[in-house]
Amino acid sequence: MATNSSSTYDRKTIALHWGSAALILILWTAGEFLDVVPKGTSRITVRSMHICLGLALGIALAYRIWWRNHGGTRFPIDVRVRHQKQAQMAHQVLYAVMGLMVATGVALVWIRGDNLFNLVTVPAFDPGNKDLRHSAKEVHGWIANALMLGAMLHAAIAVWHHAIVKDGVLKRMLSRA
Repeated sequence: MATNSSSTYDRKTIALHWGSAALILILWTAGEFLDVVPKGTSRITVRSMHICLGLALGIALAYRIWWRNHGGTRFPIDVRVRHQKQAQMAHQVLYAVMGLMVATGVALVWIRGDNLFNLVTVPAFDPGNKDLRHSAKEVHGWIANALMLGAMLHAAIAVWHHAIVKDGVLKRMLSRA
């Protein structure tokens, strides 16, 4: 873990942050509109991409947590900043909700059974249990919505820091280019 003397995070941390943000936005959007995609090959393709990108988010999240603890840039704690502990807790909650979203997505694939790109079939855990399938889909959707709400709040707070507080917090996550 490196303590940063510059004003921005390292490139890998920045890439993991913005890559995760992009994946979350794409996954949420795809999840919201998946049911309007016509049944058949189109829906199988969109859902397969959703599943694969969800797994990519899970891998990125695991790597991001590892990188944060083993090599990523860390800024020194400033006891004068009164919201620093809340910010750390908020990031941990976002990571936990991301992890729950990925875990419930994997569980949903297993409960429902799925067909990935018409190449791989994941057998259903309990094929006749429509209530379980419906409940798993609802829980996954609630968690996805909570994550999207948390991400929007995170972005709003970053903009508030940039525009009102003017403390450079948002600039830390912009490219070092």
